[in-house]
Amino acid sequence: MSTTAEVTARKRMEALLDDNSFVEIGAFVKARSTDFNLPKKAALSDGVITGYGLINGRLVYAYSQDASVLGGSVGEMHAKKILNLYQLAMKTGAPVIGLIDSAGLRLQEGVDGLDAFGKIYQKQAMASGVIPQISAVFGNCGGGLSVMAGLSDFTFMEKDHAQLFINSPNAVDGNRKELCDTASASFQSGQAGNVDFVGTESEILNEIRDLISILPANNEEEACDVECKDDLNRAAAGIETQIEDTKLAAENLSDDGFVMEVKKAYAPEMFTAFIKLNGATVGVVANRTKIYGDDMEAVAEFDAKLTYKGCEKAVDFVNFCDAFQLPVLTLTNVNGYETSKCQEYHGAKQTSKLIYAYANATVPKVNVILGNAVGSAYIAMNSKAVGADMVYAWPTAKISMMEAGEAVKIMYAEELAAGTADVSTKTAEYEAMQGSISSAAARGVVDSIIEPADTRKYVIGAFEMLYTKYEERPSKKHGTV
Repeated sequence: MSTTAEVTARKRMEALLDDNSFVEIGAFVKARSTDFNLPKKAALSDGVITGYGLINGRLVYAYSQDASVLGGSVGEMHAKKILNLYQLAMKTGAPVIGLIDSAGLRLQEGVDGLDAFGKIYQKQAMASGVIPQISAVFGNCGGGLSVMAGLSDFTFMEKDHAQLFINSPNAVDGNRKELCDTASASFQSGQAGNVDFVGTESEILNEIRDLISILPANNEEEACDVECKDDLNRAAAGIETQIEDTKLAAENLSDDGFVMEVKKAYAPEMFTAFIKLNGATVGVVANRTKIYGDDMEAVAEFDAKLTYKGCEKAVDFVNFCDAFQLPVLTLTNVNGYETSKCQEYHGAKQTSKLIYAYANATVPKVNVILGNAVGSAYIAMNSKAVGADMVYAWPTAKISMMEAGEAVKIMYAEELAAGTADVSTKTAEYEAMQGSISSAAARGVVDSIIEPADTRKYVIGAFEMLYTKYEERPSKKHGTV
């Protein structure tokens, strides 16, 4: 290849795939359009390298856009190469990975280019839930191209130079790039929630390889199980001290401490990640109230409340797990809902979507109540009521309609005002009758009360028991939540 950018596009592909496994498809494809003197411009491979190869011995299809050829812009034949890749992937049941570095729609091709975009969208929509789709943004990914990233299951973004946007920052009224770079990796991952992983180019390629290694190739294949060398009956020592930062709890439960966190920067009060249990990939959704650094000092702190952003994050994750037959483990510690105006705008709808995602999921679902489980916020967190197959709770956990003290103030308002009732006495009475975990277990809301150290073996046992789970659902085209 003659230019640095071309070499970069090909080198990215070769760095992603196993050594000497890449086979190129469509190397001689060229643009058909003759408008605006396009034939006079070199357009090798029409700005995108496409083909297939292996990642840790597993088949994948991939394309890498070449910014040196017409800016890597998407025209008719460029899109046709990507469409051909999707058709092969759907036939063989293998993931598609897009390495994005493009100026967007090829303006010289007008309607042909626009139609080409639409055909890619349609193919991505048909592939959704059938094969994993991964996008990695290394350069520009703007306008309609950002929708391609949005249609993917997971989006990676280079931390320093990549740009992801519908409208460029300077096109937003009252904004400029220097004020708020809405196209940056930090904004798109932390505030917009459109990006799952951020890192250097080499880190991204390695993380994609790791992700492919733990996911099923398609919706009919089981996830790539590995031999578990960790003791299945190992005590989760000290897990009761990890109730605040549930990432630490997930590491404690997982085989050899393996955790791959998803959307780390977005809504960190809701932890979502893949772990390994007895060699199998399991999705984890957990409430989190603190994040600890490497020195075990708290670097962030949150209320034990359900937020609309946290719900949104969990919904996407649960839906993905359900589509690809990955069991879901929930770790619950929630006291209600965040109190804010934004929560009033979005909270009810996003919570309803979380309830729907859990209720609609037919994969094995296990919940462990670590701390408090209060009100309908708890119900939304994979409770028995919305379809959890097994619910465990630690002896110190609590399940209640609302905080005992607040409930007493409402129930005994007249008595308290008259001085004929004592707040502390009534609060203790309410907690014993309605807030204790033993009371919940007596009503079948909790299947078993377990010691924290035994959590790993109970969860593994539950998923083993649920391995052959099959569930009939009402006949319908799809839900509308």
